[in-house]
Amino acid sequence: MRNWWKVAAIILLIYTVIGGFLVAVPKQVILYESIRNLYFHVPMWFSMIFLFLMSVVNSIKNLSSNELKYDIRAKELVNTGIIFGILGTITGSIWAKFTWGAWWVNDVKLNGSAITMLIYLAYVVLRGSLDDEQKRARIAAVYNIFAFVLLLVFIGILPRMTDSLHPGNGGNPGFNNYDLDNNMKLVFYPAVLAWILLGWWIASLKIRMSNLKQNSIE
Repeated sequence: MRNWWKVAAIILLIYTVIGGFLVAVPKQVILYESIRNLYFHVPMWFSMIFLFLMSVVNSIKNLSSNELKYDIRAKELVNTGIIFGILGTITGSIWAKFTWGAWWVNDVKLNGSAITMLIYLAYVVLRGSLDDEQKRARIAAVYNIFAFVLLLVFIGILPRMTDSLHPGNGGNPGFNNYDLDNNMKLVFYPAVLAWILLGWWIASLKIRMSNLKQNSIE
């Protein structure tokens, strides 16, 4: 069965939504029921990072082979990753409102996430400003590699070096250390896989559409 992973994605997403709202969660001060956002906000960021990573892999393949098919894959993986990044930002903002009292606070990880989104939106603008296919593919590939490095710096490294309100950063304990109990683990890990599979599914559809468009032009 070639599309078994698509079936798995649907099943896991249904499980995530049902379990995310119905499975008992720890009653932590400040977080309370908002902790359920962990099943949606965090996996969306994981999906974004995964899609951007796969995009970088294809950008490297494009630079080494000059085959435009890898440029198309890199482009659509970035486009899909941006969607998940925006969704992650929105769900994070909602969570911030109910836990920190504001839609946006001066937090290094939040600011880093916003900068990362701007960097990848600039990637889209850059591609739109270049007409020559080969030149666009090469320049976009190099930019994409540097963009991913900056993502790791702004989201992964800087928050761990400075004070941050996020769990696991700036000296704060991670969820695993104080409130990700066995019930939550039963939903959280499948949720991560579910959102990643959904992201890959969307990206694969966008890649097929781009290939069909490219073939029709040729």
